[in-house]
Amino acid sequence: MEKLGGVECYIATPTVDYSKDKVVLFLTDAFGLALQNNLLLADDFARNGFKTIVPDLFNGDPVGESALDPGPGPPFDRERWLSAHGAAQTRPHIDSVMASLKTDGVTGFGATGYCFGARYVVDLAFDGLVRASALSHPSGLEKYAAVCTAPLLINSCEIDRAFPLEAQTQADAILGSGKFAPGYKREYFEGCTHGFAVRGDMSDPVVKAGKERAFKASVDWFIKYL
Repeated sequence: MEKLGGVECYIATPTVDYSKDKVVLFLTDAFGLALQNNLLLADDFARNGFKTIVPDLFNGDPVGESALDPGPGPPFDRERWLSAHGAAQTRPHIDSVMASLKTDGVTGFGATGYCFGARYVVDLAFDGLVRASALSHPSGLEKYAAVCTAPLLINSCEIDRAFPLEAQTQADAILGSGKFAPGYKREYFEGCTHGFAVRGDMSDPVVKAGKERAFKASVDWFIKYL
């Protein structure tokens, strides 16, 4: 853990030689740094040769894992939490981290985002700040083709209210078949549900395979485009 631009970050550094002027920004789901799986995935990116930075997007206030399995006590207030963690609160953390990394000589950013974080990968691509985007459980893609130049990978799944099958088909129609010149690819994982790429049930062989294949697709994407 280290502070970059005043923001707490988990930093996963390759143990082999790697490009010091490139990093992967890992923008988490709502469970943030508190979810061990997010940190383990960052470690895996580092094992594949990419220095990986996981910023605390929530100023120490992520969604607790108990929200997935509510027990006794008051239910998780999703709307209250979201109102406290909108773009006005979240994006400055990312910008501060990137500014700090630039002063250290980083000139190339790839960004991978999961659910909550995926929206901010799209925003960074809108602003021309990333060389390559990899999304899992995404939303907010409507303007990507018209505005962005970063090649886009989407890891999609069978059951996802935020990015349902109709939206997946629409994304392919807008971006696929060479329409998005910088590069577009959508992977699809049958039998998987929203969240599979970071917190899926590893006791289910279908979900386990989906998670591993989604990760490999993201690594391959950054190898090709970052």
